[in-house]
Amino acid sequence: MIIYRHSAIKYQKGVTMKNERWLSMKEICTHLGVSRDTALKWINQKNMPAHKIDKIWRFSALEVDEWVRNNGKIKDSQES
Repeated sequence: MIIYRHSAIKYQKGVTMKNERWLSMKEICTHLGVSRDTALKWINQKNMPAHKIDKIWRFSALEVDEWVRNNGKIKDSQES
């Protein structure tokens, strides 16, 4: 069993926690080790999973980590 930890986030590989806390732009940049400009580029050009609420970006670490594991592609739920 692999347990990932980031700040107050704890989850197991392949398991979505229902009470997962949304990360801010600063937190996701720290999590990924990239700049804000790079994160914005990935959102706009490579479809990194992100949710914009008014003017504020929010991220699910689980979604972003899955995106990274799939080489910057969102996994199609209909693929076998």
